[in-house]
Amino acid sequence: MAVCPVYTTQSLNSTCSISTPSKTHFSSHHNHLVFYRTSKRTSKRGGSSSCVITCSAGDSQTVVIGLAADSGCGKSTFMRRLTSVFGGAAEPPKGGNPDSNTLISDMTTVICLDDYHSLDRTGRKEKGVTALDPRANDFDLMYEQVKAIKSGIAVDKPIYNHVTGLLDPPELIKPPKILVIEGLHPMFDERVRDLLDFSIYLDISNEVKFAWKIQRDMAERGHSLESIKASIEARKPDFDAFIDPQKQYADAVIEVLPTQLIPDDNEGKVLRVRLIMKEGVEHFSPVYLFDEGSTISWIPCGRKLTCSYPGIKFSYGPDTYFGHEVSVLEMDGQFDRLDELIYVESHLSNLSTKFYGEVTQQMLKHADFPGSNNGTGLFQTIVGLKIRDLYEQITASKTAAPLQATKA
Repeated sequence: MAVCPVYTTQSLNSTCSISTPSKTHFSSHHNHLVFYRTSKRTSKRGGSSSCVITCSAGDSQTVVIGLAADSGCGKSTFMRRLTSVFGGAAEPPKGGNPDSNTLISDMTTVICLDDYHSLDRTGRKEKGVTALDPRANDFDLMYEQVKAIKSGIAVDKPIYNHVTGLLDPPELIKPPKILVIEGLHPMFDERVRDLLDFSIYLDISNEVKFAWKIQRDMAERGHSLESIKASIEARKPDFDAFIDPQKQYADAVIEVLPTQLIPDDNEGKVLRVRLIMKEGVEHFSPVYLFDEGSTISWIPCGRKLTCSYPGIKFSYGPDTYFGHEVSVLEMDGQFDRLDELIYVESHLSNLSTKFYGEVTQQMLKHADFPGSNNGTGLFQTIVGLKIRDLYEQITASKTAAPLQATKA
């Protein structure tokens, strides 16, 4: 008789006995009734037979957030800002693979979707595909495991080792309160996309991406300008075909562009950043400047905000994005003093803060993070606060539903 662990949101040490494949069973543990279906499957990665369990567990589900972006576009920094909003530092699983890509905090678990590469580095080279190509990724397994975690079921998730380029043995992922799946393809597969409670796309323009890569690779890694250009051009067709189209599905897009405050700027140090927020998303109300739905242009530099050249300009207004109604908040320029951000914060509404000045506090707390003096850090922080509010609304609605049913 095979014994497989079954995990619920409330209890992560239940067990169930499996005696006959393809039958439905039930088990009770700590007053939680768990229904599950068993079957046998062969692992694509190891070739060994294992048991697969699907069940409806507990009275709550994991909230799933998707974050899509190309490599080197700020996903890691965004994750650190997001987990900070929920409290506690995100760290790799204790006692696990030191090369694990997973980050766990008190409330969140962040999974890197590179772990669902179906081909290791050598395999991709042999087949002539990049990691951006869907053929190099296992979307069936991605869907099965994200769905399981969302339903309160632990999974053995594979690990892609970025150091060796190999597929390492899997690691156990228990259902957290909030699961963040980040990487190249969180919105590529419609099945996975439908599991997301909220989605974000980090859209770095080609000009800024090129400037960033030159600054990093030439200064820190000694690469030549020619090799950097060749690297960008080599991955651009797959990026344009498989990664960039995902932004049409995102609930929020953080778009990073060259500044318009400096004519013909090509250094990428001063940025124009746009927060594009889709209207009509459940549990999400777009942030606005001064007056909701109006078209606003605002230069806040003066007595309450220190601005060195080229200054700071904000704008806000309604727009359309891939056929969707959106609200767009834009910041061009950078802050000289983060403590003065409170002046800007006081003119923004629908921030979902817990107290006056929380945005400024979060920005000051992570002043050493990349983008903390411009719109990338500001809008990442705001989106993090909105996700916290979304999580609280979803949790409250799920708690209220059984009470309403009882009264009925």
